[in-house]
Amino acid sequence: MMKDTIGDDISKDQLDAHRMSNGAKRRFTNDTVGHRAFRVGSVKPRPSMACTGPSNAGWTWRGAALVKVNPRQARRFAEATGKLAKTDRMDAAMLARMGALLELEARPVRSAILNDLKDLHMTREALVKNRTAARNRAKKPNLGHPQATQHRATQADRASDDRDRKEIMLLIKNDPDLAGRFDILVPIPGLSAVTAFALLIDMPELGTLDQGQAASLAGLARVARQSGAWPGRAFIRGGRANVRQALYMPALVAMRFNPDLKAKYDQLKAAGKAPKVAITAIVRKLIVLANALLTHGGKWEPSLP
Repeated sequence: MMKDTIGDDISKDQLDAHRMSNGAKRRFTNDTVGHRAFRVGSVKPRPSMACTGPSNAGWTWRGAALVKVNPRQARRFAEATGKLAKTDRMDAAMLARMGALLELEARPVRSAILNDLKDLHMTREALVKNRTAARNRAKKPNLGHPQATQHRATQADRASDDRDRKEIMLLIKNDPDLAGRFDILVPIPGLSAVTAFALLIDMPELGTLDQGQAASLAGLARVARQSGAWPGRAFIRGGRANVRQALYMPALVAMRFNPDLKAKYDQLKAAGKAPKVAITAIVRKLIVLANALLTHGGKWEPSLP
């Protein structure tokens, strides 16, 4: 029997819901009042929600299996079923159908502390981007931005960044589970506290996956492309780009200070692999290593690859 599924298309001001079992549809405001009304009308029978858009604590209530759908995959599903038109109500109906037919697996609900950490982490990332842009502008003073103004803006961003970093560290240290996971990640050569923040916040599933799942979730798994006589090539695609970006510089450091990863990089280069391909392999090994250590609860040792 097909599960009762509610498709939920979320926009800034409203959300459209469509129930698969009876075709019922309704629009709610995207605020506390709308969230409460949605919950009251959805708890019996227990729904599996396939939703796009921000999925925050407003959706975390007992009895609901939440499935957050990649918008690109949702659009491709709609086109594959012949639905070319796109409206919020149609998207909600399509999401309900997608969740029911594909039996999408619900992801674990984020805890309140992870939601807070995510907000702080996103704020900090925005500050880092602003500071980088300000430094680039400072190199061209003829663009109408006085250097003194740019310097003050950069200093303010740096101070805010320091405050956010300390607050993130405090939240992690006050949570026994996160503190233990943090202490496992930081000793890995190349992984700073900031990188550990990114892994804990943006990939909380680490430690519950096998190595293939960990690489795939980060978008670092090799995806083969082959057709007919063309032997094809393997690429990486999809996954969480912010995790890959967070691990790129640590991979460069690990290539120098982790003997096992340095040997792996040299081996790939000797085999004729392009530098970026070799670096990607090191990034993949880092995420697999972090996942393995979190799975077994042990800290990095030089004998581990």
